[in-house]
Parts: sequence; C-alpha cells; structure tokens
Amino acid sequence: MLYRNWVKDNDLVSFTAVVEQTNLYIRAHHNLKTKALQSVIKHRRSLERYIDHHPLFLTTLEPYPGEQNAPAIVKAMTTASEVANTGPMSAVAGAIAEAVGKDLLPFSPEIIVENGGDIFLKTSKKRLVGIYAGESSSTGKIALEIKPQETPLGICTSSGTVGHSLSLGCADAVVALSPSTPLADAIATTIGNTIASIDDIPQAIEKVKDIPGLYGIIIIKDDKIGIWGKVRIMPLS
Repeated sequence: MLYRNWVKDNDLVSFTAVVEQTNLYIRAHHNLKTKALQSVIKHRRSLERYIDHHPLFLTTLEPYPGEQNAPAIVKAMTTASEVANTGPMSAVAGAIAEAVGKDLLPFSPEIIVENGGDIFLKTSKKRLVGIYAGESSSTGKIALEIKPQETPLGICTSSGTVGHSLSLGCADAVVALSPSTPLADAIATTIGNTIASIDDIPQAIEKVKDIPGLYGIIIIKDDKIGIWGKVRIMPLS
C-alpha cells in the first residue's frame, strides 16, 4: 500500500493491526496496537459468526435486510447497503475502520484508521488527506482538507483500476465523505460501479447528491475530476 508512505506529519504515533485479511494502518496519540488487535478480532468474529448463519450476506450485490438482533457491525453494513442500493459487503472495510476507531477513541482524542483506502478520522486539528487515483495525473497532487469540527468523518475510496475490491466500473478513484464510514464506503462503491468513461461523471453525481448523510463526493477518471458537496481540495506540493 504505497500511499501509506505519503504520511508526512509526525504529531501522531503510527502502527498497524493485521488480522487475516484485515490490514489497518492507525495513527493515534499513543501506540494502541494491542487494543486495536483486540477490537479487530472482536468485530471480525462477530461478522464471521453472522455470515456462517447467513451466507447470502457475504455474496449478494443487493441490499440485505438485517435482523433486529444482528450484531452492531452487521446493522451498520445493512443500513449502508440499503441507502446506497448495493450489497452489504461493499461497506465492510469502512465498517471495520469505524468500529475499531470508536473503540480506540476513549484512549486517544485523535484517531485515524485506514483500511484499504477507507478512513475513519477524528482529529483535533486541520488535516490533509491525499488522494491516490492510480495512473491518473491527479495522484499525489491533490488532497482533501478536513477540519476538526467535521469529524468524526468517514472518507472512503473505490477504484476500478486500483486494488482488489470488486468494482463494475473503471473510475480511477471515487471518494465519498460521510459521518458514517460504512455509508461512505458503500456509496463510493455504488458510484464507482457506474463510471465507464468521463462522460458518466455528471450523471453519477446527480444520482447520489440527495442521499441523506452524504457530505461530498469526488470522482476521478483519467485527467477529469468531478466534485460535489462539502469538499475542499488543496494542492499537494
């Protein structure tokens, strides 16, 4: 994950928490690796037990109706999938990032959890979040400016040209911002699925701009960028 090498500030401690397929890059005031690993294991086990009894949850590309007594992480994913009109696993990375981030917040007033390009962020100062868009000319040149009063915030990226996640489109990057990290993840996925060319950008934005809880969206395809909502883009030197 090359983009993890872009971190330039040194006011937070960095560490990773890796459990099977989950690979988190975390920044906090202290090294909370042990607590982070415990949190990942807790939420993964909860999700895995649910999938054992509800195998369709893992494979469906349609919204999945969650039960009232389902685990919290499952409820977060099913709610996001219903709003974004996609399968619940489209929200899994964001859901885990947020669940772990919230577990760590009592031990550090600032937490950044990155999970495969999906970020849960709680900050006490303004931060820049760089955008990685594969071979696009925008990669490494622009960043999101995030103010502390806007956090906790989910910042999630879907790509049809970078990484291993399922995408039915070919956008270089779709970035969604929402107070709900699972929702940002699911929306980024559903928008990414609709981008086949730069001509699809305006229609994709029109499709999602009225979704409750969506703060903003950025779509990058080749050398074109579409932006909507509460988004501030800054150049990176």
